[in-house]
Amino acid sequence: MDFYQADPTLENYWRGVILFGKNVASYKFALAHALYEIDKTGSDIIALDELAVPFSRHLCEHLKHAPKQITSSRSQFLDTCAQFNNKEVSHNQLIETTVRRGFANVIDAFHNVNGGEIEKRFFIDERKTHNGIRLTDNFFHLGERQQYQNLAFETTARWNLVEQAWAQGVSRNLVGVEFDEGNQMLFARVNARRVDITSCRDSLNGYQKGRCFYCFRPISLVLGDAELADVDHFIPWAARDEVANINGVWNLVLACKCCNRGTEGKFARLPGSKLLERLNTRNEYFIQSKLPLHETIVQ
Repeated sequence: MDFYQADPTLENYWRGVILFGKNVASYKFALAHALYEIDKTGSDIIALDELAVPFSRHLCEHLKHAPKQITSSRSQFLDTCAQFNNKEVSHNQLIETTVRRGFANVIDAFHNVNGGEIEKRFFIDERKTHNGIRLTDNFFHLGERQQYQNLAFETTARWNLVEQAWAQGVSRNLVGVEFDEGNQMLFARVNARRVDITSCRDSLNGYQKGRCFYCFRPISLVLGDAELADVDHFIPWAARDEVANINGVWNLVLACKCCNRGTEGKFARLPGSKLLERLNTRNEYFIQSKLPLHETIVQ
C-alpha cells in the first residue's frame, strides 16, 4: 500500500493493480490491455462482447508462447482460446465463450490488492444491468496522464515475468533473472538454454513510478523518444570485482540521460547512503510483488 499511498497518482494506483495484484491467472493483464485499446471518445459503458475482442486476442497471443496462463490445472475458457489458435473453433465461438466464461472472476478481482480494494476504481461492474462495465472518470483521466503511454509496456513486461515464473515452477526452481546490456533485455537460463523474458526498461519502470531514479524527472519507454530511459548500474560496473552479482536486477535502475551521462552525471561515482536507502525501497517493491523477481531479489 505504501507504493501508491506515498505518491497517490492515478497511474500509481493502476500500477498497484498490475504489479501487486494477486497472481493466480493472467486475466488482469489481458483486461488491462483490452482497456488500453477501448475507444475513450465513446460511451462510458463497454459491453462484454466489445471488451471480449481485445481481451481474448491478447490471451490467445500469449498462449502461443506460454501455454500456462493460470495456476489451476485447467480452464475451459483457456481451452477455447487454445482451440481458436489451432483453428478448431471460429472467432465468433471464441467471443461467445469469452463473454460467458472469460470475465467470471477478473472483473470482480481487478481492483483488489493485498486483500483489499484500492481507493480509486477505474471501472464499475454493470454486468447485471448493461452486460458490461462502466468506465469511471478515473480511467478517462488516467488516459490523459503523461505516464499513460508507458503503462502498456509495463503491463506486458509484468505479464512476461509472471509467465516465466509459472513456466519454471517458482515453488521448485529459483528463477535466475539476468541482464543482457547489449540488447537491454532480461533473460533466464532454462537447462543451459537462454530464454529472453522482456525489456529491462519496461520491467523496472513501474517500480520507479515512471521517473528517473536520481532526479525524479519523468522518463519514457518509447524507443526514439528524447526522454528514453537509460539502464544504469547503481553500484558502478567498475566495482564488479568487489561486488557479487553486480549485473543483477537488484542493482539496475532507470535514469534520465542527464543523470546517467550528462556533464553532471553519475558516471562511475558511488552513490551516497540516501540513494542506497532509495534502492532498498525500490527492491522491497520487487519483493512485495512476488513472481519471480521476489525470489531473485531476496537471493
